[in-house]
Order: sequence, then C-alpha cells, then structure tokens
Amino acid sequence: MGRLKTIARRTFLIGSAAIAGGVAFGVYKYKTPHDNPLLNDLPEGAAALTPYVLITAQSITLITPRADKGQGATSVQAALIAEELDVELDQIRTDPGAPSPAYYNTALAGDAVPFRSTDDSLLATTTRSVMDAPIKFLGLQITGGSTTVPDGYEKLRMAGAVARETLKAAAAQIHGLDVAALITERGAVILPDGTRVPYTALASTAATLDPVQDVTLRAPDQWRLLGKPMQRVDIVAKSTGTQNYGIDQSPPGMLHGAIRLNPAQGGEMLGFDATEAEKMRGVVKIVPLPGGIGVIADNTWRAFQAALAVDVDWGPAPYPADMAGHWSALSESFTPDQQDSRFRNVGDVDAALAEDSDLRFEYRAPYLAHAPLEPVNATVVVGEGRVDVWTGTQIPRFVQKNVAHIAGVETENVHIHALMIGGSFGHRLEDDVVRHATRLAMAMPGTPIKLTYSREEDMTHDYPRQIAMARGRGRVKGGQVESFDLGIAMPSVMTSQMGRQGLPVPGPDLQIVAGAWDQPFDIPNYRVTGYRAPELAPISSWRSVGASSNGFFHDCLLDELIHAAGADPLAERLRLCNHTPSRKVLEAVGEMSNWGGTPGPRRGRGVAFCLSFGVPCAQVIEVSDTDAGIRIDRVYVAADVGRILDPVNFEGLVKGGVIFGLGHAMNCEITYSDGAAEQENFDSFPGMRLYQCPEIVVRGLENADNIRGIGEPPVPPAAPALANAIFAATGTRLREMPFNRFVDFA
Repeated sequence: MGRLKTIARRTFLIGSAAIAGGVAFGVYKYKTPHDNPLLNDLPEGAAALTPYVLITAQSITLITPRADKGQGATSVQAALIAEELDVELDQIRTDPGAPSPAYYNTALAGDAVPFRSTDDSLLATTTRSVMDAPIKFLGLQITGGSTTVPDGYEKLRMAGAVARETLKAAAAQIHGLDVAALITERGAVILPDGTRVPYTALASTAATLDPVQDVTLRAPDQWRLLGKPMQRVDIVAKSTGTQNYGIDQSPPGMLHGAIRLNPAQGGEMLGFDATEAEKMRGVVKIVPLPGGIGVIADNTWRAFQAALAVDVDWGPAPYPADMAGHWSALSESFTPDQQDSRFRNVGDVDAALAEDSDLRFEYRAPYLAHAPLEPVNATVVVGEGRVDVWTGTQIPRFVQKNVAHIAGVETENVHIHALMIGGSFGHRLEDDVVRHATRLAMAMPGTPIKLTYSREEDMTHDYPRQIAMARGRGRVKGGQVESFDLGIAMPSVMTSQMGRQGLPVPGPDLQIVAGAWDQPFDIPNYRVTGYRAPELAPISSWRSVGASSNGFFHDCLLDELIHAAGADPLAERLRLCNHTPSRKVLEAVGEMSNWGGTPGPRRGRGVAFCLSFGVPCAQVIEVSDTDAGIRIDRVYVAADVGRILDPVNFEGLVKGGVIFGLGHAMNCEITYSDGAAEQENFDSFPGMRLYQCPEIVVRGLENADNIRGIGEPPVPPAAPALANAIFAATGTRLREMPFNRFVDFA
C-alpha cells in the first residue's frame, strides 16, 4: 500500500491508456505515468497537484509547457486548466516549467502515421494509439504541428479537475465535512455556511493527500472561460512593452556574443585570422566554433563588428552552389528509384491517362526563411557542474540533452529557463543558437554570455522551408474531373531536421505529400506520389511544413482540371468532396463570398481548399487587375477545428495565417549563389506590405468530431486561392512562387 501511495503522489496519468500501445510496448510500462517534476525541490507547505498546478500559501501557478511564440499558447493552456480548477485568469501566474518527459506531446501521433485525418477506421485509430507509446517513452516535449490545443484539451482540463477535487478533499478533512457538501468558485472552496476558504490556505493539507483522480469534466454548456472571448494573459505586457523575451535577458555580469558562420551553410571553416578583430574596442575573446567563429564583447554591436573583421577561409557548400543545381536535383527525382510513398492510388490512373491528350503541368515552390521578428538568441552561463540557459525554444528537452553533451555535465544539471518567443514559424524547432552559446560560455566559465544572431546571420543560416517541385496530369470527361495524378519531389524535411538531433526517421517522410495525398475528394482515378529528392540545403519545419507547398500544387492542379472541364470551381469541389465537415467549410465560404455573383470588369475570384493538420480550410480571394498591378481586395476564410476555445484568438490566428501565406507566395524566396543565401534582411524578403493587406472575413465552424489547432491550416490554401483569382481576373496561370516573378502587385 505504501508503494501505491508513493506512485499516486508522484505521478499523474491523463485519460485511459491506449491498449494497442500497451500491447506493443508493455501494458504496465505504458500505463505508468512519468514522475511529477514539480515535486523536485518543492517548497515547504506547497502542493504540486499534478504536474500542471502548483499552489503555495501565496500564489497559484499553472504550468504551461507548450512554447508561446506569439500564437497564444500560454493563454489557452492556462484557460484549459483554469476552467476546471475554478480560478480566473487574473488570479493565477503561468510558468512554462522545467523540461520533463511528463510534458510529452500526446497529439504528435496523429501526423506520424500514414492515415488520413478523416480516417476513423479501427486500423487507423489503433495505429495512432501504438505510435503514442514511443512518443511517451521518448518524452517528446515539442511544440509544433498545431498540436497545443489537441494535446491539452483533455489533459489540462483533467489536471484542473484533479486539483480542484483534491483541494475540496483537503477542505473537507480540515473542517470535518462531507466533500459532497462543498463547491468551488474563483479560487476558493465554499463551505455549506458560505465561508470561503482560499486554495492558498489549503495547500499544505492538500500536499499530504493522494490526488483525487476520479473526476468528471464539465460539459461545454457549463464553461465560464472556454468558448468565449478571452483577454490573453500576456496582453498587458505586450501592450506596454514589458513582456520579457529571450533577447531581453540580462543577468548580472553578462557579456555579449556574436557569430560568423560559413556563408555556405554547413561548409567548413578552413582557417581564420582574428588579429584585427582582437584589437577592436570592447572585444574580450575570439572563439573557434564548428563551421565558424564566435566573438565575446562588452556589447552586441561591438561583437557584430568584430565578427565581420575576422579574416576567414571558408570551405565550399555541401550542396549545389546555385539554384539551377537545386532545381535540377528535383527534376531528376521523378523516378521509380526515388519514390518515397504512394499513399493515394485509386482507380487505374495509368490506363486513364494513357492517351496523349491528357493535361500536364509543372509547379514550383522555393526555399523560404522563417524570418521571425526576434532574431534567435540564447544566454548561457557555465558553472561548476551546472549550466543555466535562458532562451525561447520549442524543443526544451533536446536543448537540455545537447547542452549537457557539449558542456560535459549531467542532463539534470542543465537548467532551461524557457522564455516568450518573438515569432518562430518553426524557427525555434532548431537549437543551433544554444549550442553555439554554450561553447562561447565554456570559454568564460562563470560569466553569462548572451549570443544574439545578427539579422543577416539569422536569415542566411536559417534552416528554410523545403524547395519543392510537382508534376501533375489529368483528364476531364463530361464536364467533370475524371483523373488526377500528382507527383511531388522534395528533400526530406524530417530527415534533415531530426538528423540534427541524432534521431533516425525510418520509412517514408509523410511531409513530402502532406496536404496532397490526404485530401477529401472522390476522383475516379486519383493518385499522389511522393519522390524523395537528395539532401540539398539543410531544411526544417516551416509553418504548415509540407502542406505549405503541397496545398498550392494540389489545389492549382485541381483548379486547372476544373477549368478544362468547363465546371464551376466551387460546385465541382463540392461534388467531389466526400467529407461532411469539409463540404460545410466549402459551402460556408461560398455563402460568405456570395459565390456565383459577377465580380465585375478586371476583377477575379478564386477558391481553394486544403485539409491539413486535420482542419478543413477553404478560402475565396477577390482581386482587381489595376494599372498599378494586382490588388487583393478581400479574403473569405472558413475553417473547422471541432471546437473553438477562444473566438478572438481563433480569428487572429486565421488572419495571421492568411497574411503569412499570401505574403510569402507573392514576394518571398531564398535563393543560393556560390552556395550562400542571397536574401539577408527584410528588404529582400519583404512578406506582405501593410498597404497590400486585404480585408479578411473569418468564419469558424464546429462540425468536426475531433478538436484541432488553427495556427497552420490557414496557410496552405492562401497561395492557390490567390493564383486562381489572378487567373480568373487576367487569364494568366501562375505555377511557380513567388508570384512577383510573373505579375506586379499594387
């Protein structure tokens, strides 16, 4: 009995264990929850009620382990806990917590298996359950893939409910009452006589109790916070300039670091001469780094200037020196030997397209930088057997492991202080800045070193979005799309990204065909094939990953076939759609935009659809062909995430995704010359200018069975909707991004 009580106090398991995962990896081990990290160094009299709720005599702290990079992750996690805990958001503090396997992401399994998100068959659900087991055992604490809400929707509400019921049990014990006679409200247990006992007054007693895990979650019609407009917990700090980001960190005695890496990313440093740099004002030390050099100085600007003054002999790029070589590598990848997957193969495509009269098209998508406003940065101090790191990161446990390896300390002695991120779009899924900062800090033990990348270093040594090429064929018959064949070639994003973390990626890379093979359409002859191109420039996850380019490829090919058939673009998509929530999204965007009306002279309207991350999203874009160029007048967006937890943040994320997708489709690319990225700052990588931003009308639907995230799904349909609208207005088909290569924008 004592052993059971120890387990109960130290652990917390959310939801029922998936039996398939248990069978595959050991039922007992799978069902055994990770230890509660809050119990480490717990203050006297404090209660760590689950890994997500910490109550002391002074305060209530909610642990929000998914990284906030501007998308509101901290607020939504806090609201999920607070809803069941019966506290208001102005009563609590938030903390990202220390890295821990207890915070593994339960929603990652959904995109790790080759089943469409609309597939709820026994095989699909069982396979997802099996995949959850290794993710749990590895303790993958990752923020990404629009998983913050689906990961926390049940888990965090359950954490709040367990804490609430345990606090009620503590009050019942103290006052000799039946728990059933107690209620909770605004951070207090209410006794039958109306006396309010604050949670903070119950902490010491609650800490002695086993958590009450037999709890029932409240129905949505009982919600106080969720589903209603909320003020984000960071809104005051961000509105007053007091929000603390990684770049704001400044511990006493801190020095500043800068780096200069081989312009040909991944190329070697053959040698360097720092004589001139060492003479410059404020320079403390020059440090050799893998692939380059680092400078430690008394301020950031002097460190930047000294890094530029070092004379370095660089080795060549480990990939083609110019873009012709990159495109050639993709073009040569459409071969059976390089086929990576063919998850969609319906009918007999080869027989249907045996005649020479089928339609053939080629599409291209360039490399793209993440380009967040806050350049990557990290502050590190290496002490005796201990390392402290202050940074914004989406992968805290990987950071902890890598820093421990570099510094030669035990993993548990690396303390990660996760901070708010000033934009990411996937950039903070990498940790090269922390690795370099650790090496600089090791050169000056005991001194905090803040490494900040210059804007130029940040952009040219980003791990950009994958370059991709697609070739499509099709036939139409009787005014309908009859055959659809899409081949997509790109390097493996997951192999490149996970390879930097020392993790293998067995089997096909689903991202090569994500947003294409899994679309909810019934076409008699329908095939999507992924071809794995050789590794070129190093790449990483970029907002919506494979779907960011594949949504463009798939929908534009479909639109071209619909046009060839003489069908209405929206009506034919609706006819082909075999998924009810997706149909309702298409119907909604048609209603919102008054589809079918006449746009007027020199105006056009385009519709596009993409189901990504389990979210069907449709967009209609209206453009005008003006004397100054194409002007985007209005965008209508409909999306279904199953349940909208904060309508204000939902609308903001949708609008932001549309602007992100449009701006990059219009105006952005990363190109390589002599192995180096040519775009170094926002002047050559502008995104969407304020005067180009259209009115955006948003509608959120709640017809889907599963709850999903909205951070990425609005991105993939934006580019094809714009391309289709420009075709409708001008007759010009755009099959390659960025579009400003072919048309002017007003």
